[in-house]
Amino acid sequence: MSANSDQPNGRIGRVLGVFAHPDDPEFFAGGTFAKWAQDGADITFVIATSGDKGSADPDMTHERLAEMRENEEREAAAALGVKDVVFLRYKDGELFPTLELRRDITRLIRLKKPDVVVTLDPTVFWRGTRGINHPDHRAIGAATLEAVFPTARDRLNFIEHERDEGLETHKVSTVYIAGAAEPTLTVDVTDAVERQIESLRAHKSQISDMDRMAERIRERSLDPNSPPEYPRRIEKFRVITMG
Repeated sequence: MSANSDQPNGRIGRVLGVFAHPDDPEFFAGGTFAKWAQDGADITFVIATSGDKGSADPDMTHERLAEMRENEEREAAAALGVKDVVFLRYKDGELFPTLELRRDITRLIRLKKPDVVVTLDPTVFWRGTRGINHPDHRAIGAATLEAVFPTARDRLNFIEHERDEGLETHKVSTVYIAGAAEPTLTVDVTDAVERQIESLRAHKSQISDMDRMAERIRERSLDPNSPPEYPRRIEKFRVITMG
């Protein structure tokens, strides 16, 4: 299924981006987040793990890497115009769509009351012949979709949110699934892709060749249907409008 370029009408106000690792928001949807932030959206990132296993350095520890990567993500988010980053601090590489994870995401949906939730595709196990998708990416996508519907909507789900914290139920209007197997919508990020690249430069512990990273982002985001003299950059999503 090919994605169309008709974006939903109306200004996007509050956005909750729910991802597995530091650097996921920037790699999967950084141009879109930068565009929305510039347009005035109030964006919060929720990062399930602190990425404490993503290092080949024999002298690295879980604790030191987690601190480094959280700081990198805060810097990257700020470069996009995102002011709030929440770390759930589940173990990297051990994420599952458990009730505990769903409860934590549901709580943040009820607290932040986003119009739009952005997460990853839980159905993607591989990407053509180029690689295997990280299991944490699938897990966060599944848990987030389950939190959006029906959990955050129905008050008897995790009633302690209302009883102990006074949090009311919330119905999300729209879900954007990044890295989707079957995207349905494209976002024009031509004016935002360089900010995406700058945000990714914060992830020094993960990116060894910054110039190659920038080249890869520009290549990946190029719309093949745009004329060479006016290159257009895009990001693709599967968008679900909640009834």
